[in-house]
Amino acid sequence: MEKLSIIKIGGNIIEDETSLNNFLKLFSILEGNKILVHGGGKRATHIASKLGIESKMVNGRRITDAATLEVITMVYGGLVNKNVVAKLQALNIDAIGLTGADINSITSDKRPVKEIDFGFVGDVKKIANHSINKLIQANFTPVFCAITHDGKGQLLNTNADTITSQVAVGMSEIYDTSIYYCFELNGVLQDFNDKESVIQNINSEKYQALLNEGIIADGMIPKLDNCFDALNNGVSKVHIGNTAMLTKENNNFTTITL
Repeated sequence: MEKLSIIKIGGNIIEDETSLNNFLKLFSILEGNKILVHGGGKRATHIASKLGIESKMVNGRRITDAATLEVITMVYGGLVNKNVVAKLQALNIDAIGLTGADINSITSDKRPVKEIDFGFVGDVKKIANHSINKLIQANFTPVFCAITHDGKGQLLNTNADTITSQVAVGMSEIYDTSIYYCFELNGVLQDFNDKESVIQNINSEKYQALLNEGIIADGMIPKLDNCFDALNNGVSKVHIGNTAMLTKENNNFTTITL
């Protein structure tokens, strides 16, 4: 089975031109089939405030009303996505920028209202893995932004970590898939105040122990739950760390397995 790497970059990398350029160089020399997924929440918040639109967040999740959805579509699908695609073309990667609506690649259901109405937010329902594979087989590198659609003409803001894991699950029917979650830390840390205290391997048993000890807490819990969900549904390995984990020389990051 051919290998496929799915790499997700966070807002801190997107916001810093030097970090973004360094990451894209590493991404461009990564061997084999690959897909890039990006968010852009910080840029969206900044541009929304310039337009006089207040950004509302609950537990780190954005409330997406109609005006916010317009900003997100412009920023994620336009400004950030096309900037990344243009930089990859300069590095000789034939990238193609996509939302989930393009080639009907990622359909979602609008999140039902429970305690909170998140507005135009999507929960991923279906990945068109064979359509995405046609792009890969044609030597294009898909670059997904964090927007999906409901199949009825409505775009939906969708968590980029979730898009990454769900695309990986869908593609695992065709490829041996691995996920790389790139962010500003070296990996999952034993001690948050010690940036070098990387836990290099976490399996489901170790994860439970780290939860019980309170070492993994807050925003790291949904990220790792996403990781184990992907592993339980066909993904081979998940890696979490800074962009240096894409190099062969670096082994100071976290690998998650069942």
